[in-house]
Amino acid sequence: MAQERLIYIVDDEETIARLLEHWVTKKWGYQSHVFPSGEACLESLNVLPDLVLLDIMLPGIGGVDTLKEIKQHHPELPVIMLSAQGKVDVAIETLKLGATDYFSKPVDFAKLEVSIKNAIQSHDLAREVSRLREAVEKPVHFDNILTDSGAMQEVFKLVHKVKDNDICVLVLGESGTGKELIARAIHYNGIRKNGPFTVVNCASIPRDLLESELFGHEKGSFTGAYQRRIGKFEQANGGTLFLDEIGELDPSLQSKLLRVIQSRQFERVGGNETLTADVRLVSATNRDLVKAVAQKEFREDLYFRLATFPIMLPPLRERRSDILLLAEHFLKHFCEEVSKPNLGISKKALRLLYDYAWPGNVRELQNAIQRAVLMADGNTINEKDLPLAVVTFGSREENDAASPLSIGEETIRPLEKVKEESIRQALKITEGNIVEAARKLKIGRATMYRLMKKFKIEA
Repeated sequence: MAQERLIYIVDDEETIARLLEHWVTKKWGYQSHVFPSGEACLESLNVLPDLVLLDIMLPGIGGVDTLKEIKQHHPELPVIMLSAQGKVDVAIETLKLGATDYFSKPVDFAKLEVSIKNAIQSHDLAREVSRLREAVEKPVHFDNILTDSGAMQEVFKLVHKVKDNDICVLVLGESGTGKELIARAIHYNGIRKNGPFTVVNCASIPRDLLESELFGHEKGSFTGAYQRRIGKFEQANGGTLFLDEIGELDPSLQSKLLRVIQSRQFERVGGNETLTADVRLVSATNRDLVKAVAQKEFREDLYFRLATFPIMLPPLRERRSDILLLAEHFLKHFCEEVSKPNLGISKKALRLLYDYAWPGNVRELQNAIQRAVLMADGNTINEKDLPLAVVTFGSREENDAASPLSIGEETIRPLEKVKEESIRQALKITEGNIVEAARKLKIGRATMYRLMKKFKIEA
């Protein structure tokens, strides 16, 4: 938000200083503080601004020396140099010393505004990357789950509440959000951590074999059953059985699973011996099971048994603070895997990663970074190294936003979708300032918070 940004203006010519102050505060909406000398500016750097506009010709310590002092103690602070001399060699010198940009007087204020905006955005991104790099070294994690998201911290609280009992847990979320990681967190941090953690993907095993996979079978019970097989329920005895993609379970097996949950007893296929299942059951799905129940595709009684304690995982697009954190983590991992020197990620590439919607969630981000590491030729991952979907997403989004609805169009975007996109766009423009976003949308603050909660939007 511009009003919350502070710019230091350093110029000893009062007329020029006041003109700059007028443009910075009245025209562009930033806060500002004017200093007549480099010494006065340096003494005030205990409160860091977001940017410094620094004249080269100053009394006492000159602008170049002031720049050197600033960069020595605050190397990331953007400084834009101003000069009435307009000498190319002076401009080159200041840029080599770390100045962000250089403008000759009289200043082209249209270009200066763009330069200030870009410099502040780049500074923000650099600070965020620096913070997340530190977070990678000391991540907020729970059983190898790397996150900086408040929404995921709420998930962790639920995991802590449920980990030390045998209640059935249903983990819900889109593909790639890390549902199995949550199941492992429940197991390895709970009372059954010394027992086995056994996984069954209900969607990847043919229906005719899944019953045998779950409950086992006796020798000769069907063609090809040459010996007794121990099923996953027996293998998971004393531990946790994780049923992934439970929404794809065949109806004929749903009733058998319900019986096991209710009685903790089962028989192997083709067998008569009743066995006891001492397992903790955790299930996961990306399907809307409530809808599946309504459509008679999933047993209602089984759903209520499985969903005794539901945990909903937010998609990556709703916890954007994790995108750069995870990107840095995956980058470090894949650099080590392929024995490449540690690569960096350009600011442009970071911005593309941050802006992308990630429909495949964490798994898609992981794949994108792995590809980028292999594609990178130098020491930096650039825009060209990212998947095409990531690179073109921003331009598609702009084109979609720029396409007005007309009576002749066959497709009309749902009103609720338009509302959601308007809120996201307002928050993006105001850099997360909810009050200012509400003002620009011409809605009340309470309405803004209600809609953000409705659409699961984080500022």
